[in-house]
Amino acid sequence: MTALSRRQQNKIERERRILEAALKVFSEMGYSGANMDAVALEANLSKPTLYQYFQSKEALFSAMMLGERDQMLAVFERPSDRGMVADLLEFSWDYADTVLRPDLLSLARLIIGEVQRFPEIGRAYQEVGPDRLLRGIMDYLEDQRRTGRLAFDDAELAAQDLWGLILSAPRTQALYMPDRSPSRAEIARYLNNGLKVFLKAYSTQPETDLAELARLIGAQSLNQVQHDA
Repeated sequence: MTALSRRQQNKIERERRILEAALKVFSEMGYSGANMDAVALEANLSKPTLYQYFQSKEALFSAMMLGERDQMLAVFERPSDRGMVADLLEFSWDYADTVLRPDLLSLARLIIGEVQRFPEIGRAYQEVGPDRLLRGIMDYLEDQRRTGRLAFDDAELAAQDLWGLILSAPRTQALYMPDRSPSRAEIARYLNNGLKVFLKAYSTQPETDLAELARLIGAQSLNQVQHDA
């Protein structure tokens, strides 16, 4: 692998700073209230430098949301050799760790509050965030159906079931009760149960997959106990 030049490294680092600054600004000010001046200030860059990377607030918002989506879909786009059940469990935790972050919850709340007056904001958020994430989940599930691991008639409904089963309730609670964050144990309770229900409904080898899920959950619990000791 060719080593990156110092200039390339600086460019990557600067872009990372911009996206982190953008998330902070958007989550605090909302989409309509955020502007490029505030992002440049937060990133400690000049406005002309910011525009070299992103030509508009819309482009910056899209890049920011796509980065979060890519993080959640990493295991689906580059499946491990540990098998489908391990991939589903890893995705579930990546998804939970991302969407339950305080900054992304704040952003979601602000967008919910703005969509009545500015419906285009809701459409932009939906298109570059949830819709693209859903497409990635569907693609992975379709691959598993082609290999005979899953059985379903509608990939979108199967993906929506996975999504809803693993985290719908705790995320909804977190959105509307910002002073109460679910514990890891509470999140695990929902994720593990959601995956059990999903595998019972869609796996072509439910007993084998449920046994593997139980083994992986047990290994996670043991690792957590050792980490806390």
